[in-house]
Amino acid sequence: MRTELKAHQLSDPHLAAVERNLRACVHCGICTATCPTYLLTGDERDGPRGRIVMMQRMLEDGGTPTHETVHHVDRCLSCLGCRTACPSSVDYRRLVDHARAHIEETYRRPWRERWLRAGIVYVMARPDLVKLGLRLARLFAPIATRLPGPFAVAAKKAVRIPRVEDEEPLHTGAGRRVALMPGCVQQALAPSIDRATARVLERRGMALANLKGADCCGALAFHLGRRDEAKRWARRNIVAFEKAGGAEAILITATGCAAHLADYPAIFCDEPEWQARAEAFAAKVKDFSELATPRLGGSPGDLRIAHHIPCSLQHGLRRGDQGAALKAAGYKVAEIPESHICCGSAGSYSLLQPEMAAALRERKLDAIATLGVDAIASANIGCLSHLAGDDAPPVVHPAELIDWAEGGPRPAVLAAVAPAAKTG
Repeated sequence: MRTELKAHQLSDPHLAAVERNLRACVHCGICTATCPTYLLTGDERDGPRGRIVMMQRMLEDGGTPTHETVHHVDRCLSCLGCRTACPSSVDYRRLVDHARAHIEETYRRPWRERWLRAGIVYVMARPDLVKLGLRLARLFAPIATRLPGPFAVAAKKAVRIPRVEDEEPLHTGAGRRVALMPGCVQQALAPSIDRATARVLERRGMALANLKGADCCGALAFHLGRRDEAKRWARRNIVAFEKAGGAEAILITATGCAAHLADYPAIFCDEPEWQARAEAFAAKVKDFSELATPRLGGSPGDLRIAHHIPCSLQHGLRRGDQGAALKAAGYKVAEIPESHICCGSAGSYSLLQPEMAAALRERKLDAIATLGVDAIASANIGCLSHLAGDDAPPVVHPAELIDWAEGGPRPAVLAAVAPAAKTG
């Protein structure tokens, strides 16, 4: 498609990347069939093709966007299902990420929205604050769950998420060194995932050690258009890795974070020095599925597992998943119908767009209900916390399942599960 971006606009490397992808788009509409929000509403403005038109007009104009444009860009999950489906190889991520940064810089949101978005970024990036929020939400659940909008959503999530017992320190064995990015939300919600990962990798000759000085990956800020803030988090993590030295890989066990870490070079495309350092960092980023090679395990009790592959893994990282490792460990793995459709978590999306997120969660759980499973496995903490609840089978990270099959402890969320072989 033709564009009318001016020369001075194209001097910005981020906008130049946008222009290349706009030109590649032929408006064929194949992407609409994979877009979760379009499937829910049937509104062209809630699909990639419609959003691309609105974003192009907004960026060519360069001024304050319309409320309509902001509304429909906000409703995008950034699941990147459209990116996988596109026959023209349009990288929709470059378009929506820059559009959100432009909106953040030029659009004045109502004060409640500004405070909510700032609060999400500040709190969720700090594990101690997340833990405090969980305790308060559970303590005041009868009131908190009746509050308006996102406050009730957050409180209901806190009630659904299993309580975490105190964990022993991460065990680091001997072997090839892998640097663990501790992340933020997962530290507070499910520290057992990293403990299980350490045991799984140790059996494969790798030593997992926390990357000192590393913090939040910055994805939360970045996907809310706060690019400068996201860069500050990224710089801290890159420097931490450079100071540590010697690790053959960087691992974070939440695929949403891993996808963002792998995209660091694009974030710094306007800063050549940092881009080079980001490329060296991103080249070391590995997903758990790349390190936890399939290995025969003991009997996990004939559990039937619904394998929910996060969007960040299948559409973002575009890497392998844990299905083969789970099968080798002895589980009966069932693929979920419409597995390419987002569950509605998408980072902070479930707080900012609760109705849309709830509808997608219901759609995903309805699909899982057809399988007759004992548990749901997913490699992203956002998906795990979003799908958890009394109306769903237990949700668990593949690392914990594989660890259990190989002699580790039974995952706490499966304590009450009575496994039975099923068919269908």
